[in-house]
Amino acid sequence: MKSKKKFCGIMIVCVLVVGVGLFVLNIPPLSQQLAASGELGDEKEWLDNAYRYEKNGWIFVHIEGSPYERGFQHGYLLADEIQESLRVIKYMTKWETGEDFEFFVEAADKMFTPKIDEEFISEIKGIAAGTSEAGVEITYQELIAWNGFAELLGYWWPEVKGEEPRNKDKCSALIATGNVTKDGEIVMTHNSWDGYAIGDSFNIILDIKPEEGHRILMQSLPGFIHSGTDFFVTDAGLIGTETTIGGYSGFNSTKLPEFFRARKAMQYAETIDEWAEIMKKDNNGAYANSWLLGDVNTGEIARFELGLKYSSLEKTSDGYFAGFNAATDLKIRNQECANPSDYSDIRKPTGSRRVRWKQLVNQYYGEIDTEIAKKMIADHYDVYLNKEAPCSRSICGHYDLDPMEFWPERLPFNPQGAVDGKVIDSKMAKQMSFWARWGSSCGTPFDAHRFLEEHPQFDWLEGYVKDRPTQPWTVFSVDYPLSEGTQTF
Repeated sequence: MKSKKKFCGIMIVCVLVVGVGLFVLNIPPLSQQLAASGELGDEKEWLDNAYRYEKNGWIFVHIEGSPYERGFQHGYLLADEIQESLRVIKYMTKWETGEDFEFFVEAADKMFTPKIDEEFISEIKGIAAGTSEAGVEITYQELIAWNGFAELLGYWWPEVKGEEPRNKDKCSALIATGNVTKDGEIVMTHNSWDGYAIGDSFNIILDIKPEEGHRILMQSLPGFIHSGTDFFVTDAGLIGTETTIGGYSGFNSTKLPEFFRARKAMQYAETIDEWAEIMKKDNNGAYANSWLLGDVNTGEIARFELGLKYSSLEKTSDGYFAGFNAATDLKIRNQECANPSDYSDIRKPTGSRRVRWKQLVNQYYGEIDTEIAKKMIADHYDVYLNKEAPCSRSICGHYDLDPMEFWPERLPFNPQGAVDGKVIDSKMAKQMSFWARWGSSCGTPFDAHRFLEEHPQFDWLEGYVKDRPTQPWTVFSVDYPLSEGTQTF
């Protein structure tokens, strides 16, 4: 009898696999399943048009409808991931500040909640309701703090403590157009850098189809209404990404949070100029970035740098802009940032990657397409040592491999660096799709157990950093067939 059950199970799996291959995976609508189980009431109808699937380390989630409805879909489908993300951020917050996460929840509720448009408050409340309905109790105030954790921990908290700005040398990026690229159209690439514990949450690809404004396809985190990692495309034909401005300090608690402005700009901007204006209006200065933007309708690209006091917008239809965590605007770099010389210091990630991006653009000038962009974002050349050496100075960053002998104020072998890679061009943007690779841009695997054995100084991260095996580059699209992944409910 046991073997018969096993055989039947194998047959069921085989039938499902064949169904996937033929794009005919016949799964009843989610609302029917929930109605049969008795788990939900009226909310079950909201989930008919929402779905998730997993592929090559990524979790793709489609949500649509009114703010509360799409929020509920988000929370219900990502409840386990939201719970895990909050487990990690609560631990890391306490470790890095000595304060409980609740301290930051209270601060965020007072500082952020009254300033956010009702549409997005409603979406956050929907996420909390959906998450709670799925069995994970959470408050919308916790989600507001989670959405704004980069602003709270990186900008507000140092100001409260009267400390120097926290490390912001995160992410590498490039956008190019005109004679720089193979077909003259836009190519953009980016990788997200962060501590591996928090970076393990960056594997969400969120497809939002709102009742009003533009559809958005973006990399995101569980429970976020914005991207956070900031790689996006909208059906207005806008694409964008960013790198943080290192050494920057500036924060105005009376103004609008960055995560709200970024989401609003993605959903409602029609042009690059409109996008920048939404970000500038009542800017609180937090999460100051060099934004790289493109309009695939015109072929124009831009670098928009936004501090608290100063901002700049450069545009071109023939050239490139790179992101390497140093401001190019002279007022922002010299008047709002510490250590402006990092722009030219090739012992550090900022100066070294600025030089390396220029070398790579010269090497591939006129040939850059999505395949070349994948090579560029995975680059390991160290311009300081003049050799291949994956480290903090390479475009595909690997602090965990870096002894930091040239930067003694930083921790050696710190488990942080690039946790992904993304590439898009004009053709893909018009189809609302992009390439993504989970784990690292270069595909180097990370073995958490082995790392902690070799570097016991980070034993406090046991249970908070995870394995990231080598994954392939994968295309994700708003038109991606449901049956092409593993649906989970």
